[in-house]
Amino acid sequence: MSSRIVVFGAGGRAGRRAVAEAVARGHRVTAVVRDADKYRDLAGDGVSVVAGDVTVADSVAELAAGHDAAIGAAGRLDVPSEEFYVGAAHALLDGLARAGVGRLVLVGIGSTLETAPGVVVHDAPGFPEEARAFSLGHTAELDVLRAAETDIDWVVIAPPPVLLDNEAPRTGRYRTGDHRVLPVTDGVSAFSYADLAVALVDEIEAPKHHRSLTAVAG
Repeated sequence: MSSRIVVFGAGGRAGRRAVAEAVARGHRVTAVVRDADKYRDLAGDGVSVVAGDVTVADSVAELAAGHDAAIGAAGRLDVPSEEFYVGAAHALLDGLARAGVGRLVLVGIGSTLETAPGVVVHDAPGFPEEARAFSLGHTAELDVLRAAETDIDWVVIAPPPVLLDNEAPRTGRYRTGDHRVLPVTDGVSAFSYADLAVALVDEIEAPKHHRSLTAVAG
């Protein structure tokens, strides 16, 4: 069944893959970016490109109206990570509720997953401080989501804590877990943006995880 999906942060690697995956399955997509003129290449059959700000609830509400679900794949490096992700979480919960959109699938980050009870990847000795600050922004976003009194059925999908492969072809195969890093199988820890997109759209078509941080891996 075709749905209308709004993708915030559609110009990034995860966002682009999510748009492509959704359209390939017959869904109609509104691709939200900060500057629509820079991302005209995203437009095509089933895809409209619009400018918006994921940290402004009024913008989210306006752009999400009439949609069935939302994907959050936005990220910024020019503002503090916690400021951006906390602002986006509040705006998405507020704006999507006003727009009547009940499902939100967010792209997480593997460094927020646990390697042992209460120990997350970004707390490991020697973890780069700049990367840790970015990861802590995602943790703060999760805190907002978990504390919110909302009817929004959200889920954060976190790929493995490795650099994702933007060139690898889509296999359509992946594993899901919980808030812990999934064990490596067959000695392969790599994961692709294409298969991350499969997991994102699957959670819209057939939701299996709810109000949780959920690890995915190949």
